[in-house]
Amino acid sequence: MLLTITTTHRPATDLGHLLHKHPNRCQSFPIPHGTAHVFYPEATDARCTAALLLDIDPIDLVRKPRGGHTRPSFALRDYVNERPYVASSMMSTALRTVFGTALAGTCKDRPDLAKARIPLEIRLPVVADATRGELVHQLFEPMGYAVTTRLLPAVAVSGDEDGPPFCSVEMQAAARLSEALAHLYILIPVLDDQKHYWVGEEEVDKLVRYGKGWLEGHPLREQIALRYLRYQRRLSRTALAALDREAPSQTGVSKALPPGREGTLEISLSEQRYTAAVAALQEMHARTVLDLGCGEGRLVERLVREPIAERIVGCDVSSRALRQARRRLERRGVVPGPGRRVDLIHGSALYLDERFRGFDAIAVIDVLEHLEPERIDAFVRVVFGDAAPHGIVLTTPNAEYNALFPALPRGGHRHIDHRFEWTRNEFAAWAGEVADRCGYSVSVRGIGAEDEIHGQPTQIAVFRR
Repeated sequence: MLLTITTTHRPATDLGHLLHKHPNRCQSFPIPHGTAHVFYPEATDARCTAALLLDIDPIDLVRKPRGGHTRPSFALRDYVNERPYVASSMMSTALRTVFGTALAGTCKDRPDLAKARIPLEIRLPVVADATRGELVHQLFEPMGYAVTTRLLPAVAVSGDEDGPPFCSVEMQAAARLSEALAHLYILIPVLDDQKHYWVGEEEVDKLVRYGKGWLEGHPLREQIALRYLRYQRRLSRTALAALDREAPSQTGVSKALPPGREGTLEISLSEQRYTAAVAALQEMHARTVLDLGCGEGRLVERLVREPIAERIVGCDVSSRALRQARRRLERRGVVPGPGRRVDLIHGSALYLDERFRGFDAIAVIDVLEHLEPERIDAFVRVVFGDAAPHGIVLTTPNAEYNALFPALPRGGHRHIDHRFEWTRNEFAAWAGEVADRCGYSVSVRGIGAEDEIHGQPTQIAVFRR
């Protein structure tokens, strides 16, 4: 199993600094099922190539089977098959093990070069692709790669002429090395459509970490997430939702910006949303706040900086999100816990919970659209009926604004985990009906750049007793 990375950046031998592997040395590293070797077939100022060669032990593969890697087509299939030669999740594991520092974008010797886009040529001699090369193009070309594929005879790779299609891949791009490694780390196992290890919550974290900045806008993002996470839809939805929460505003320079505003510095829609929520909570003079569906703790982190907030509790149904929220807060010197100013709790907005009672205000930021429509009444009973705070701040997308996103199919939602999205009239009608039924007044407005036809991308409702 082989991967080569070549650059013609001058001096090309700086590739050794970026990869933290000296061009004059051959190094070996233990990996699951074998050994990874790093060496440089060529290393001159004009051109430098780094090779990552995986020496896979087929006997070890048999002893530690993962997910049915072989096909029942000949007698020695357990020991003679394509697994040692076809780029797979074993290559991704080796990339992270051997080039982990480069994957993180760190280079003490050449920090500016680590941030620069340099000419790169990437070669994978054998990949599995049931679409006979078409999927390779669909996966890598959206990131700016010029992709060349060549179909290989199956018998030459697997010893089975009826085996799956294989192809060789060559790609060229001007890119940061860390970005190219992240693309390979995620997309190689997507191509192979198998994994040699257990896929669980930890893989969600990896997909979010290495997919951030490019996977959010990829046209095949749902397919990538599903394949990478072995078709576990719950994990896929969690990963894509996390990526979307981290992504900058999609409004960008669009029809929603008034003429002459293209050159202005824009603030991400996410930041505008949290700023509006904090402002609404300040207007209520809310000293105790429950952030229901807190996710990774962005609003909690913002509220920590507000002196008026004496008690802040973040609640989420996802244990993974709460772990990320804790890490986010601890990086800011805040250690959440019971009895402290800030706490994080595990819970659901759909079930009565006495811990939700007694707050001045409850914030529900882009949570409603993740609920099944038939469960909205349960949400209302929990938040407006049982918890019944003095104020509630609630945001949700404006479905009409979706027409301004060219890549979004007609009638589609902004991401895979949304169960519905309301128009401005639908949201205003729902908010008014709930306010009347539960004894609140309500004001509804928009957040974000306004389009004269489609309105603003996000809607906010502020309920008061």
